Amino acid sequence: MGAPRFFVHDRLALPSVGSEVALPDNVAHHALRVLRLAVGDSITLFTGDGGEYAATLTRAGKRDGCVRIDAFDPRERESSLAVTLVQAIVASDAMDAIVRRSVELGVAALQPVVTSRGARFPSGAQGDKRLAHWRQIAVAACEQCGRNRVPPVHEAVVLDAWLAARPTGRAGIVLDPDAASAFASLQPPADALDLLVGSEGGLVPEEVGRASRAGLQGARLGPRILRADTASLAALSAINLLWGDFK
Repeated sequence: MGAPRFFVHDRLALPSVGSEVALPDNVAHHALRVLRLAVGDSITLFTGDGGEYAATLTRAGKRDGCVRIDAFDPRERESSLAVTLVQAIVASDAMDAIVRRSVELGVAALQPVVTSRGARFPSGAQGDKRLAHWRQIAVAACEQCGRNRVPPVHEAVVLDAWLAARPTGRAGIVLDPDAASAFASLQPPADALDLLVGSEGGLVPEEVGRASRAGLQGARLGPRILRADTASLAALSAINLLWGDFK
């Protein structure tokens, strides 16, 4: 099992190799109080900008800790196909699972959208709290799966606003159980792809039509109707198998 991994927001907080640095409070708490690491234990730190730092705990106090930066490894674990998951907002637990597992499956970004049948997205401070929660889940997923770049979770927008702002010519798929095409019959995207997935009640036909007019191609995932959280992960797995990491 590899060394525990921790995200550090500020690249400037990590000095050159051989130097010592205090751990941010949240990282120190997790490493020392939750995982109960001790002086001499190895950890890995990453800033989200690429690469990771091997480090060794040199101080483990009651409330703080310090590490020595031992080495920098520039390795990347990103997919060659940049997939943006455009996810209709669903119930809290299901949305949390979609964010977590889509990050593990390599999405380049997540775009929550408000749709006719989707869950309500709160306004104001409650909405900010919900978005911050999803972003923290993305960070935790990167810590777990080894990614050194944290995919952005964008501000939630109404589906029509996202469709209107979408770049012309970018490849896109909208999941539609009534679509004529299956995933395996679609043309391979070049280097980027938008994947639009509905909520528990799916997208209404008018939303599928507007997505089609905006350049997204309808595709089905077999003969059965999948739950929203299942559909997102099944589609991402199919994309990885056909054109991405699983080839």
